[in-house]
Amino acid sequence: MSKKEHFDTILEVKDLIKSFGGLKALNGVTLSIEEGGLFGLIGPNGSGKTTLFNCIAGVFEPEAGEIWFRGERIDGLKPYEIYQKGVVRTFQVPRLFFKLPVIDNILIASRNQIGDRAMNVFLKRRVWIKQEKELIEKAVQIAEMLGLDDVLNLPASNLSGGQMKLLELARALMSDPTLLLLDEPAAGVNPMLVEKIFERVYELRKKQKLTIFVIEHRMEVIVNFVDWCYVMHKGKVIAQGKPVEIVQNKQVVDVYLGEA
Repeated sequence: MSKKEHFDTILEVKDLIKSFGGLKALNGVTLSIEEGGLFGLIGPNGSGKTTLFNCIAGVFEPEAGEIWFRGERIDGLKPYEIYQKGVVRTFQVPRLFFKLPVIDNILIASRNQIGDRAMNVFLKRRVWIKQEKELIEKAVQIAEMLGLDDVLNLPASNLSGGQMKLLELARALMSDPTLLLLDEPAAGVNPMLVEKIFERVYELRKKQKLTIFVIEHRMEVIVNFVDWCYVMHKGKVIAQGKPVEIVQNKQVVDVYLGEA
């Protein structure tokens, strides 16, 4: 197996265990993510992929093991604390404010807004107004990039399933993440648009020094865009390598065909 190019490690997961009743969803997961890379995570349904993301983001607390982000241990922290550190995730089912317009859904995701503190609206009015204008411009740019500019003033409930996935991604990008966890961002999205989305994400990774860890079932996406891929099965990492190696790995093929 070939080796990953050496970069600084931004995320390190060590021997992670998480159970639900008698089922071990994570059974000693160990992996590392290097800064500036685009890493993939694949595996059959029920292999533990989303549970792993939930543990990294603080939604679940693991029973054993460690999670380190930029040299700081983060397992046990609350989701908002991990979010403030720059670890941002999307969900398989978008979690939106359905009654609010698309533009407001995007704006809510921005971190460290001066207007979050009521007194700043009065004490730092000019700075607050300036920041609000900048945030609106940024939100519009993100919407344009993802093809949502025509629906900015519509309530999120009016969007199609694919557009809701795009809005979830827009909100994640609005938060200026350092590490972006994407849970099946292409699910329900037109195949032609999927490629455009990942092309833009790929560009953003370079421009903003963004690190991306993505769960994805479409192997063409994994092969075309991902630097390194991990494979999970029954709560364990069973393989890792470059995408071209993974698609030729007999153990991985057997797992997907139900032979393992």
